[in-house]
Amino acid sequence: MKIFKRTLNIELPSGQSAFLWGARQTGKSTYLKQAFPKSLVYDFLKTDLYLDILKNPSLLREQLSAQDKEVLRHPVVLDEVQKVPQVLNEVHWLIENAGISFILCGSSARKLKRGQGNLLGGRAWRFEMFPLTSEEVGDLDLLRALNRGLIPAFYLQERYEKSLKAYIKDYLKEEVFQEGLTRNIPAFSRFFDAMAYSHGKLTNYADIARDCGIDAKTVKEYYQILIDTLLGTMVAPFKKRQNREVISRAQKFYLFDVGVSGSLTKRKIEGEKGELFGQAFEHFIFMELMAHRSYSELDYEINFWRTKSGLEVDFVLGGGEVAIEVKGAGKLNSRNFVPLLAFMEEHSPRLALMVCNEKVRRVHRGVLVIPWREFLFDLWGGRVIS
Repeated sequence: MKIFKRTLNIELPSGQSAFLWGARQTGKSTYLKQAFPKSLVYDFLKTDLYLDILKNPSLLREQLSAQDKEVLRHPVVLDEVQKVPQVLNEVHWLIENAGISFILCGSSARKLKRGQGNLLGGRAWRFEMFPLTSEEVGDLDLLRALNRGLIPAFYLQERYEKSLKAYIKDYLKEEVFQEGLTRNIPAFSRFFDAMAYSHGKLTNYADIARDCGIDAKTVKEYYQILIDTLLGTMVAPFKKRQNREVISRAQKFYLFDVGVSGSLTKRKIEGEKGELFGQAFEHFIFMELMAHRSYSELDYEINFWRTKSGLEVDFVLGGGEVAIEVKGAGKLNSRNFVPLLAFMEEHSPRLALMVCNEKVRRVHRGVLVIPWREFLFDLWGGRVIS
């Protein structure tokens, strides 16, 4: 299988530890093997190791105490660390008393929090691995990305449909159900289906609760489970200097990968046109923004803007510095610009962008109309926000 050069760059000074979070199969373990080839690795997917450390977490301290100092000059990797939250007390002790550094890799911090896992009180930096980006793929095939998603194995795989379905079922089984994050499996399964069809839209907890036969409080808790297990992100509305015509409470939820959302809704995109293409295209741009924000370490805010009359700007970055509308159309009309122009009049962003399928960039009433490939080139080149 092709190995992609990842944008994530974990550089640790001597003695510094780190958490590396990321959804399953995004490439965390492969990246760590490449970036830290001399590191000692504890992989808790290995049943015997998992059971030994689970029963006796102090084994980690005893084994590392017997290691050669030259080996311990490199950070020790604990993979799937959320499976053994008790081991973090030993990690804490070894950081403080033995000067050993660690990279703690996992797909969910929720189990650690629920199990009163020791999150090391700021002693470990936090990094996150996302699905592939346009920067990493190179000559990205857009339809391939929208249908298969950008989890490395599925982007490359020809018969991806069955693999994606199995991935989703295994994720729910192993991350949510087996870890005991919810006791009501049928209700969570109904919620998961309902969530998929409201993906990328304003989240209405009451409507979803009604569809699933549960209360709105439980729906909120279920969304939090998805966020904690890195399956998705909530995007809040932009609030700066809002008037009463702007929606200020309802949020949007985006799954972490466009292929996963497509599999859940049985979506198949045949060409670069239509509503389904537009929805998936917007989701793809959001994925790029999320990865860029993290990998660039800029940590800018990502919001959306929507008025009660229905005017909406897809993404507002950096507290209003940049406004982005995403359109799948290959030819725009004047109506497409109305929301962005309204936002510009009220908030005066430094940059207003219409990311679309037109072939040549142009400026329309102060809005930069930009082909999506050029937008992504500018984004990763630091020319959109820095």
